Amino acid sequence: MSPRTLLAVDGNSLLHRAFHASARSGFRTPDGRPMWAVRGLLSQLVAAVDRVSADVVVVGFDDRTASRRRDRWPTYKAHRSPKPDTLHQQLDAAIDVLRDLGVLVVVPPGLEADDVLASVAAYAPTAGARTVVATSDRDSFALIGEHTRMLRILNGGVDASPLLDAHRLEMVTGVRPDQYLDYAALRGDSSDNLPGVHGFGPKTAARLLAALGSAQAAFDDAASGGERCREAVGAALAHTLDTDTAREVWRLNCAAMTMVDDTELGLDLDGGAGCLPLDETAIRDTYERFSLHVPTAVRTLALREPGLQASPPRVEPHWIPAPAAPRRFPPLPRAEPALAAAPAYVQEALF
Repeated sequence: MSPRTLLAVDGNSLLHRAFHASARSGFRTPDGRPMWAVRGLLSQLVAAVDRVSADVVVVGFDDRTASRRRDRWPTYKAHRSPKPDTLHQQLDAAIDVLRDLGVLVVVPPGLEADDVLASVAAYAPTAGARTVVATSDRDSFALIGEHTRMLRILNGGVDASPLLDAHRLEMVTGVRPDQYLDYAALRGDSSDNLPGVHGFGPKTAARLLAALGSAQAAFDDAASGGERCREAVGAALAHTLDTDTAREVWRLNCAAMTMVDDTELGLDLDGGAGCLPLDETAIRDTYERFSLHVPTAVRTLALREPGLQASPPRVEPHWIPAPAAPRRFPPLPRAEPALAAAPAYVQEALF
């Protein structure tokens, strides 16, 4: 029996993407509440569950009222513009809609959706399961491993997004998952207002880690002459690594980027919230309310073919069928025995 698959979804990431991608639709509830982003999130959720054959669905959201990282580093994400009210409304609404649907929703106090994904990935092997994290956030590259893959959500939605394992990640970035935190800390992350080590971009960071294995090894080499660093990235960057400023930037970024992996999830794999199949009535109510395709949602989330309620035949009591029309063309000749065996050969060659 194959291990169960836990799908851990970054609710903020998918809802933000849907907010901008679907804004033109202007979808609202009958009472006028904006819901186009929630509608997009529900659509992507079904696609992701189907894509990875998930057995359990967990959706994480940021705590909008508090942030441990901002408390510790006031500049963290400080450059971001305030979110529009319509986005705030839909972030709050999405939590209620998903919980009514039967999905497990986790909003960790003072933490972010990333920390929920990291906690699911850490928990899954202890329960004999595996994880797929669905997000557009590059930080989750660090979670990829033996038991965890990443569905990297890109433009075009779930079907156009790559499913990354350790090998594919190294092909894309040039670093292994266990090196990704060092890579990101050296490069920095402008979206979180975390500058990198001066002079290091994606290519130079990857080259340094490929040669020395880790940032700590690179800093140690730089402090003892820097021969290997010079061979990897040149004399100027080797000198940069031999500075207190570079070490401090790297340490700060590592601390801010490290995800919390022991968040309380409330997961119960023996039929608790988020375990498929979900209740069909809840699925129908939710997807009908958002004008989404109900049969697909039922098939994917309730794990059953939606029943088709056929209308009783409407036949007039005195109706008599018309006689069959004569054939316009003569019937085709029957195949010879030698030709009748051909399909087996053709099928074998094609499949």
